[in-house]
Amino acid sequence: MASISRRPNGTWQARYRAAPGGPQRSRVFTRKVDAQRWLDEVRASIVTGQYVDPAAGRQTVREYAEQWRAAQVHRPTTAAHVETMLRRHVYPSLGDRQLSAVLPSDVQALVQRLSKTLAPGTVGVVHRILSAVFKAAVRDRRIIASPCTGTRLPKVHKQRIEPLSIEAVRALTDAVPERYRALVTLAAGTGLRQGEALGLTVDRIDFLRRQLTVDRQLVTMPDRAPYLAPPKTQASVRVVPLPQVVVDALAAHLAEWPSDGFVFTTDLGNPIRRTAFSATVWRPAVRAAGLDDSVTFHGLRHFYASLLIRHGESIKTVQARLGHASASETLDTYSHLWPDSDDRTRAAVDAVLAPAAEEHLRNEDPRRT
Repeated sequence: MASISRRPNGTWQARYRAAPGGPQRSRVFTRKVDAQRWLDEVRASIVTGQYVDPAAGRQTVREYAEQWRAAQVHRPTTAAHVETMLRRHVYPSLGDRQLSAVLPSDVQALVQRLSKTLAPGTVGVVHRILSAVFKAAVRDRRIIASPCTGTRLPKVHKQRIEPLSIEAVRALTDAVPERYRALVTLAAGTGLRQGEALGLTVDRIDFLRRQLTVDRQLVTMPDRAPYLAPPKTQASVRVVPLPQVVVDALAAHLAEWPSDGFVFTTDLGNPIRRTAFSATVWRPAVRAAGLDDSVTFHGLRHFYASLLIRHGESIKTVQARLGHASASETLDTYSHLWPDSDDRTRAAVDAVLAPAAEEHLRNEDPRRT
């Protein structure tokens, strides 16, 4: 299945077949020893199951990535996001390149170009998606190694969450049209994500027990009608206690706009699309309230978390209320909001070390007794 022969020009040609009846592969070397070494490496890779057919990597990045996308078990919103990232940022430069022809330097150059116009976090997302594609290509024996390994990414400077003030929340509540004021109160008083709040239906509210169940969210995609789907993660399924101010706001809202389905709808009674809500309701309200354009609906969720922390709720309680998958996620986002006392820190150390230090001094200087 393997042989080495000398060519008329004095070079050496190594040939092999990876399997009986398979295509013959060959390579030319100046020295016979190099040809033999190459064949030995090929044999070893076949025996260990690491062999990659040189022709397997001829598929283009676009072709393979589209096959990979179709096989992923992604939520619809995630699938749409992945498609957009590949189409906009990867395919223009690497889409028509063969998998085996993409070098680490090509990926690094792509990251460098994207860093000129995209935020570091977005560049990281594009790289993670591309890296997942090439990892799959390695597993499928299309290529030997991923060119995404070792890429230097722009540093992401995580900004600390600065919650909205109560004055800002009140200003936003007053600035939105009356039809959506209870929506602002709901988000600020329960910490629901926007999709969870927009997907809230009447049957998920228990006015008697003053609680609501979060087990769905409204998904809005450009190419289909809005629909209900499971929330972000399994941890997002939860029961949230309703403060009286939220109970009153929801009751007043339903009295004014009765519904047996979605609590919040458009003037035509349709589910609310995020993009339309942002353009026609939220952004005008932010400007009318005199707030910075960076204020998003998600800021109401941060406001809720800050209220819980300010009033002494534990990390686990805040995690449960927000539907975080882990306490570390809660701490990573809000740890700076938990009260910290320099005096308590000093007292804790002094309580342990000060007596020992005093005893040591007395032993060295009897006059201190």
